[in-house]
Formats: sequence, structure tokens, C-alpha cells
Amino acid sequence: MALVVLISTMSFTINLHYCGDTLVETSLFHKAEGCGMEMDTPLTESCSITKNNCCDDEQLLVEGQDELQLTFDKISFDQKVFLTSFVHTYISLFEVLEKNIHTYKQYRPPLVIRSIYKFDETYLI
Repeated sequence: MALVVLISTMSFTINLHYCGDTLVETSLFHKAEGCGMEMDTPLTESCSITKNNCCDDEQLLVEGQDELQLTFDKISFDQKVFLTSFVHTYISLFEVLEKNIHTYKQYRPPLVIRSIYKFDETYLI
């Protein structure tokens, strides 16, 4: 349960580096390195020829939950019924049963009136 709370409240970023339309690199918690094909800006401003950069960086931010319900004052009746039935069935999983359970102990077989193999005339040879 603590792991679920930790993951739901944690925020992180995913950095994606695209070369054209193909995804080249993904990274968590730090910037993607790239493919090495990024275009540098010219050192002099006198050059009027510019090429479009084929690489693109994208950053996805996954935000965690900020507000947690720490008190259980507002639990509905249906939630209480679910919790009690869940706890009851979970505890009953670990009950120790007797090793020699005989459900047929009190069973008495019926009386045989006639021999079935003679009645059907089937004999094993």
C-alpha cells in the first residue's frame, strides 16, 4: 500500500528526442543527450543561409497527486461493507484446516439387492 501511495504522489519528467519523425532517445529525470545531428547557429550574422533543424526535443511532465485523504471520517456504508467483507475473506484464506477431512465418514452405502453383472449379463474374461 505504501508503494501505491509513493508512486501516485511522485512527479517526474520524460524527455524525448526525435530525429525527423523517429524517436531516438528517451530519458527520465535528466535531459536527453540527442543523436549528435543538431544544427549549430552560425557564428557570424552575415550568413543568410539557414537550414531547418531535423531534430526536435519534447518534454512530458507527469504530475503526482498533491492532496491525500488522511482521515476516514467520510466513508459511506457501501465502502464499510466492502472493507469488512474484504478483511473477512482475506483472513479466512489463512485458516488452518484439519489434514484428514473425511466427508464420507457418516455415509452408509446402499444395500445391494441383486447382482448387477448378472442382471446385465456382463462377465469379465
